Amino acid sequence: MYLLDPVSKIMTRDLICVQEDDNLSIVKSIFQKHKIHHIPVLKDGDLAGMVSKSDFHLFKNGFNESYVDKIMEEVRLNNYTAKDIMTRKLARLQKDDRINIALEIFRENLFHAIPVVEGEKIIGMVTTYDIIKSLADDNEAVAVYS
Repeated sequence: MYLLDPVSKIMTRDLICVQEDDNLSIVKSIFQKHKIHHIPVLKDGDLAGMVSKSDFHLFKNGFNESYVDKIMEEVRLNNYTAKDIMTRKLARLQKDDRINIALEIFRENLFHAIPVVEGEKIIGMVTTYDIIKSLADDNEAVAVYS
């Protein structure tokens, strides 16, 4: 991996997205079925925000495992929407932005996922996992010991 390569080289392209008015039971189902930690939220096809697994767990925080709590959780999941818990102010990258720019954003802002957009349309996402995976898969990457 070369840090001056465009982010389009390592970004995830097949994204699972939700609409901002989708209820949180849909978000829960996506997190349970897929090994992802971030779900882009769309409004009229444009990127409106992002729901992280942390956002979702923070929303659910405080629920126990009693029967009443499970019923209350279902009520909440069916009555709140993605826009109620999504992060709205997102860093964004263009497909030609360099990987080192993504690294700088991760370092400065504590984000773990950055949408890649053309205008307001999301075309991919770069995550810290994408960078780690790219380094791990890179046959030219070597550990240097002194």
